[in-house]
Amino acid sequence: MTIKAFNVLILCTGNSARSIMAEALFNKLGQGRFKAYSAGSNPTGKVNPFAIEQIADLGYSTEELRSKSWDEFAKPEAPRMDIVITVCDNAAGEACPIWPGTPVSGHWGFEDPAAIEGSDEDKRIAFSRIRRQIQHCVERFISLPVEAMSASDIKHLLDSIK
Repeated sequence: MTIKAFNVLILCTGNSARSIMAEALFNKLGQGRFKAYSAGSNPTGKVNPFAIEQIADLGYSTEELRSKSWDEFAKPEAPRMDIVITVCDNAAGEACPIWPGTPVSGHWGFEDPAAIEGSDEDKRIAFSRIRRQIQHCVERFISLPVEAMSASDIKHLLDSIK
């Protein structure tokens, strides 16, 4: 029996770092149970090179990753999303996009590593720390039998993870 993969959209403002890393982590660690996408409400147009380093270190292909607008996923021909997760950090005063519609939604706020100033080493350390935080949340989420859960149970799970 084939089980349908959950389509997961990870949203952030710029779609250059956190949402890109979360997309890769869901796709790599989800082992086919999840098909993740990422987008931004105001995309930068390029993936941060430190995010690419983090993803490449996981053994995930970075060739097709790109910073894109969430408008791509609002088109009629776009995949229907089952779950939408925002990953921006509201505590930093960052405007977090809101996805309309009926997918189960949740928020995992992470500091923006792209906003870190300092040396390249300082930036690598920040990206590594945030990638580990995102990975922890993804691992907790995918370790549970989401296929057997109701939408309200999934929503509760999303809210309890971060």
